[in-house]
Amino acid sequence: MIFDPDTIPFKETHKLMIGSIVPRPIAFVSTASKDGKNNIAPFSYFNGVCSSPPTIMFAPARRGWDGSEKDTLVNIRDTKEFAVNIVSESFAEKMVKCSTDYESDVDEFIVAGLSPLPSEKIISPRLSEAKISFECKLNQIVNIGAGKAGSGFIVIGTIILFHIDDNVIVDGKIDVEKLNPIGRLAGNWYTRPTDNFKIQRKIKPDK
Repeated sequence: MIFDPDTIPFKETHKLMIGSIVPRPIAFVSTASKDGKNNIAPFSYFNGVCSSPPTIMFAPARRGWDGSEKDTLVNIRDTKEFAVNIVSESFAEKMVKCSTDYESDVDEFIVAGLSPLPSEKIISPRLSEAKISFECKLNQIVNIGAGKAGSGFIVIGTIILFHIDDNVIVDGKIDVEKLNPIGRLAGNWYTRPTDNFKIQRKIKPDK
């Protein structure tokens, strides 16, 4: 089958993308508004960019029914900072509670029963329950699309401080089993990294 995004509704395109780009890591992004109100929300278009400087990106879409911007984006634009918390299965259900588009004066930490922690270098809180958190400064925001429902943004941030739980470090490396992260699939489905295989790659090609 062939699908042309110019001839189908963006919601159908969205289904094709989230069903194809799997599994997706989840950025649980915590911010504070310019008035000091806390916000936390999950985003599954998320990945690393480079390591020097350590840089990440995530993509908050505009709201699907009216094209408005999400509170996370507004807060980052105002404060130029945010925290990314890696989602472990131990608090996955609480994370999902934060995926609803609440009014901007609602604190999702309270709604979901999660615990904010003060960060060291930024005013945005980090998540106490997270085994890994990144304190980030905004690099840039890239606007994608025509500013209507289905459009979105790429938020690029520089990690200025890593918070890693001692218990997930084994022999100087992050142990994925102890971190127990989850990945996003389509619909209401998530995945665990419990069935892994290894392929050895060469650092340099043979001459």
